[in-house]
Amino acid sequence: MIITFLLCLSPFAMGQLGLDPEDDKDLIDLDLGIALRRVPRQVKALLNKEAKPHIQDLSVKTTIISRYAFTAVSCTMLNRHSAATKGVFQVLIPPTAYVSNFTMIIAGRVYPSEVKPKEKKVKQVKDGNGKSQKDKQGGQSASEMETFQVSVSVPGKNRAVFLLTYEELLQRRLGRYEHVTSLRPLQLVSRLSVDVTIVDGSEITHLEVLPLRNGKSSPGTGAKTQGRPTLPVTTTIKQNKTYCKITFNPNIVQQARIATNGILGDFVVRYDVERELGIGDVQVLNGHFVHYFAPKDLPVVPKNVVFVIDTSASMVGTKIRQTKEALFTILKDLRPNDRFNFISFSNRIKVWQVGQLVSVTPNNIRDAKKFIYMITPTGGTDINGAIQSGSSLLSNYLSSTGDHHNSVSLIIFLTDGRPTVGERKSPSILSNTKSAVQEQFCIFTIGIGNDVDYRLLERMSLENCGMMRRIREDSDASAMLKGFYDEIGTPLLSDIRVGYTEDSVQYVTQNLFTNYFNGSEIVIAGKLTNQSAETLHVQVTASNSDKSIVLETDVALQERERETQRQVEAANAGSVGDDYAERVWGFLSVNDGLKSRLRSHNSQEREEFTKQVTNLSLTYNLLTPLTTMVLETPDALLNETVPNASAATAEPPEDEGQDKPQSLHRNTQQPGKAVRKPVKKAITISKTSADGDPHFVVEFPLSKLTVCFNINGEPGQVLRLVSDHKHSGVTVNGKLIGAPAPANSRKQQRTYFSSIIVVVERPRRAYIEITPRKVILDGKDRLVLPCDTTVAVESDGLGVAIVGRSNVTVTVQGTIGFVVLVHQYKNPAPYQRDHLGFYISNSKGLSKDSHGLLGQFLYQEIGLTELPSNATVDQVPKNISDPLALSTIPISTPSRALKIKDRTVAVVKKTRKIYSGTQTVNCWFVKNNAAKLIDGQYEDYVVSHLFDTGDGPHGTN
Repeated sequence: MIITFLLCLSPFAMGQLGLDPEDDKDLIDLDLGIALRRVPRQVKALLNKEAKPHIQDLSVKTTIISRYAFTAVSCTMLNRHSAATKGVFQVLIPPTAYVSNFTMIIAGRVYPSEVKPKEKKVKQVKDGNGKSQKDKQGGQSASEMETFQVSVSVPGKNRAVFLLTYEELLQRRLGRYEHVTSLRPLQLVSRLSVDVTIVDGSEITHLEVLPLRNGKSSPGTGAKTQGRPTLPVTTTIKQNKTYCKITFNPNIVQQARIATNGILGDFVVRYDVERELGIGDVQVLNGHFVHYFAPKDLPVVPKNVVFVIDTSASMVGTKIRQTKEALFTILKDLRPNDRFNFISFSNRIKVWQVGQLVSVTPNNIRDAKKFIYMITPTGGTDINGAIQSGSSLLSNYLSSTGDHHNSVSLIIFLTDGRPTVGERKSPSILSNTKSAVQEQFCIFTIGIGNDVDYRLLERMSLENCGMMRRIREDSDASAMLKGFYDEIGTPLLSDIRVGYTEDSVQYVTQNLFTNYFNGSEIVIAGKLTNQSAETLHVQVTASNSDKSIVLETDVALQERERETQRQVEAANAGSVGDDYAERVWGFLSVNDGLKSRLRSHNSQEREEFTKQVTNLSLTYNLLTPLTTMVLETPDALLNETVPNASAATAEPPEDEGQDKPQSLHRNTQQPGKAVRKPVKKAITISKTSADGDPHFVVEFPLSKLTVCFNINGEPGQVLRLVSDHKHSGVTVNGKLIGAPAPANSRKQQRTYFSSIIVVVERPRRAYIEITPRKVILDGKDRLVLPCDTTVAVESDGLGVAIVGRSNVTVTVQGTIGFVVLVHQYKNPAPYQRDHLGFYISNSKGLSKDSHGLLGQFLYQEIGLTELPSNATVDQVPKNISDPLALSTIPISTPSRALKIKDRTVAVVKKTRKIYSGTQTVNCWFVKNNAAKLIDGQYEDYVVSHLFDTGDGPHGTN
């Protein structure tokens, strides 16, 4: 061991490594950022062998402002040799990103770039071996990235500086945003740094930095990290609620321990932010708005899905094995209410269950696995026949069951090739597909490998409200296929329409969406026509299975702009941050235009979209499939420019990468159906109510009298307010909460309603629970709605309409209505509690046998009479009233009493404020917990729990 150690230090050993002790001085110019004595000999050997210019500094800085990422790459190369040497600047960028600027500084001279319209198609740049520049990546995990590459001649003993910026809107997939920084400089770098800053208006609820990703895994596969991931070496995280900064700066030795070839991998940051069901997050800045909509806590909508799988001969081997693995896993994830079927196709088409979609049962899952297991690749590829078979199967099922509106229907189509059997012309296949689908369902397409007509698959999906996903040849197809299914396997909403105040907005991006899937996000942007306007009314309408949902609110524009401005200032992103909202609008408008261009059916329409996208690209200096980047530089310095794959292919896939879950439907209206701001009217309801402490008011329309009373219950008690369980099937209960009484009050404590529940038995059992903060609608599905937003939901005749921070209206079959006022305090006094007020607005559907503290009076008549002058309680006949019900003080003026049924109740005249104090009513007040007014004692109306619907003590409901 000692001899070996000495040999390693000997000149002979150093000579074997190609090192000379004098060579260290040649490395001084590289400015390694670490003492040379601490650099291992193997690393020194690699550096000395470098013939190309050495990268002294590589910096990648990203600022993410509310999901929109600005990335700046700075690279400095040193040619330490005397002769001019070719230097290659290469960066892999996400496929959904657009380059926004590029500048070179060679030997101190600046060479700016300019984005210009693309005049003609550019063939793929190939090297001497006939391979495209993009194919040179070898075994890199860059299958989801595009290449920006420039080669220049760097003069001897000089530097070259490359400055590149690109931007992208992060897509939310499976409940996470993912930002990827590719670190593949192809050599060790003296100083390498990555900075990612995230600033958001909502609280950052999840943040993780993954280990460097360098293999077959790809972004968005849905893979979950097991346990707490190991941070890449030197990674630091600084974070508060809405801000975080992540840095990664390994020195040259630490880089060599990861990879000596300079292919470090992907630096991946995943995060998510807090959200709720309301209309979402609206950002406002400099005359533009961005609307992020990603509701949560929604019931899953059942789906009808047909898997159409390519089993042609080209699928043999790894492709079919990985496809089978993914399908086996997907079968486990199908839900009980889903329906499904499988079709395999080559030159022959095989349907697993002919003429039907089957339910998810153990036997059906078992048989489906057998069908998948027996698949054997053979023959050609009949894409048209397969799509027609799948469409016919799904269309016939929907027609026979009428299940079109209560579920989401889709075809998942997978192929690895081009059509070789049957109809082979793309226009005919697309036309046949559209005729077969007839807007009844969506088609989601997946292509595997390099021999796929991706343009055909993308048009097919875009024209039929779906999206396309590309799986590269060297990717883990099983994981990516399963990940893609996970993205679309949990539909929550369908037929989503987002509208804004009429004449307040213009040039709104896509605002109609066929489906919203769990874990995704809808993003809309537009221009404000009046920047001085105070509010913007936003309305979202959608369907959730058998429920229709309407969300609406007024957005305070000035307040939102101040909040957005604070975010931009916190991000410290400079001028690009100031234009954040406008650039999001430009980014989305370009994407919408590219998709519309791809869907166009004639040359005139295509040309219109081409002009629109080109103009937007030039306005925002974006390198898109319709623009090219020109460098003002001598030909001797610029060898080739490959901005990205989209711009360097003979038939550019214009919309590659734009497969976002929210981009599911063509926007046929711009800026969308105008929304007229509703005129807020005072709610018209009866005076019959229980509000405040709690103060009860009962209106007797037939008698033209109003009566009031108090119930001094105990905290925690549940009071029966309305009971018609046997007839209409409706019961209303309210739970009390306690609070200290105000100073100098006669009461020892106050009580309020903290929860009110409406139980409905028909057509199926359901309940609505209302608190000052949320409303829970639990019937066929469970829906949680916040009280601070405006939303309307209707299902099976049961409706809930919330006016944010104001009231909740519950309707049952259109004949029964209750209004619950929501009382919230910003700075409550010690004796105040957030509470509810209950009002009966429509009692037509309640039977004459209704009971409860309020329900018993709905069809009751009363009379008002006078007691004898100067009468006292003791002088009142026993059949008139209980002595406790009257004052013992002699009455000098005629006293009043109510006659109800066979009882007489003494009353005094009072005034009460109702409807949050907006209206005053005169009423006849009954003391002592309404003794003799109500049937029995108030304690008889105390029930065991909120959901209690049992019969009352008097044989009532």
